[in-house]
Amino acid sequence: MATKIKDIPAAAQEITADRITELFMQYVLENSKKPESVYLFCKHIGMVEKDFYKHFASIDSIEKSVFVSFHKLAVNLISQSGDLDLLGFRDKLLTYYYTYFEILTANRSYVVLALKQEKNRLNSLLKLKEFRTHFKAFITEISAGYLKVKSERIHKAQQDALEEGAWIQFMVTLKFWLDDESIGFEKTDLFIEKSIRATFDLIDTTPLESVIDFGKFLIKEKLK
Repeated sequence: MATKIKDIPAAAQEITADRITELFMQYVLENSKKPESVYLFCKHIGMVEKDFYKHFASIDSIEKSVFVSFHKLAVNLISQSGDLDLLGFRDKLLTYYYTYFEILTANRSYVVLALKQEKNRLNSLLKLKEFRTHFKAFITEISAGYLKVKSERIHKAQQDALEEGAWIQFMVTLKFWLDDESIGFEKTDLFIEKSIRATFDLIDTTPLESVIDFGKFLIKEKLK
C-alpha cells in the first residue's frame, strides 16, 4: 500500500522551505483547498508547529512562495547553460519564458487550482506578489546595458517601464497558458515567441511585420 504524506513524520525528513512548499502543494491537490490553519497543516504532515515557523509565517506565505520557487528553479536551470552569457536580452527572456512555463506545465494541476478557483481576481494576483518582485529584479539583471539612454532620469523611467511592461506581458502569457487546450500547449510556445518578438520590434522601432503577425495570432485565438 502506498505511503501517504501524513504517514511520513516530517521530523524523520530534512525540514526545508522547499519541502514544506512541496507538501503544501500536495495537500492542496488532495483536498482541493489550502489548509485552514498552520496547526492543521502541521498535524497532517506530522511536523512540529515551531519548525514550520522557522521557514514561513503563515499558510498564505507558503502560497506566495510557490511561484517564487518556480522562478528560482527556472533561473537555476537556465544559468547552468554555459551559452547564456552570450545571449542578448531578448534571447535570455525567451529562454526564461520557455523554462518557466515548462515548470508550470509540470505543476499545471496545482497552478490551475490555485489561480482559477479564485472568484476574486485580486486574490489570484496576491499569490503572485512575491514572484512579481523576483521577476522584475530578474528583468533588471538580464536587461543590463540594453537601454542606451545617457540621461539617468530618462534611463530610470525607461527601465521602470521596461520592467512593468515585461510583467504585464508575463501576466497576459500566463492567462493564455491557463486557457490553452492545445496538445503539449504548443500554442503557448507560439504565443511566447510571437509576443516577445513583437514587443522587441516595438521597442527597437524596427519594421512592424512581427507586430501585425502577433495581432493576427491574438485575433485567431480570440484573446481579449
